[in-house]
Amino acid sequence: MLYRLNLVLHNPEIPSNTGNIIRLCHNTGASLHLIKPLGFNFQDKNLRRAQLDYIDDVDIKIHNSFDQFIDSEKPLSVIIVDTFGKKTHTEVDYFENEYFVFGSEGDGLPEDILNNKFIRESVRIPMNKDSRSINLSNSVSIITYEYLRQNNFNDLK
Repeated sequence: MLYRLNLVLHNPEIPSNTGNIIRLCHNTGASLHLIKPLGFNFQDKNLRRAQLDYIDDVDIKIHNSFDQFIDSEKPLSVIIVDTFGKKTHTEVDYFENEYFVFGSEGDGLPEDILNNKFIRESVRIPMNKDSRSINLSNSVSIITYEYLRQNNFNDLK
């Protein structure tokens, strides 16, 4: 059975990170949800360079706000990925059609999302005690492959 993975970027700022994530979505079959405001436009050369020509083959949806994202997607399971998550990313069993929400590179996630009633779980990626964060596109990759590992890699080759 194929499990659908949904990656959600809240206010992404750096075009090359989003471009790398578009490329990741293409290679893994994940959907990408972008919540405005975006720190770039789709003509940005850094975005285009990082995502190559994969953008046309990726399911990308743009939402005006987190509430609009919830209203339009009606997700059954939402997990936030945050440096202060309650569990490590490997301690949680992931569901079919999971939605993972990542904050912006500069500000992370706002309190209203961190405490939103739709959030099933908050997870973190372990790192050194004195570290602040892992690059957004690297974090998304780590979470994506843990999700896929738990689901037998969705028949990826």
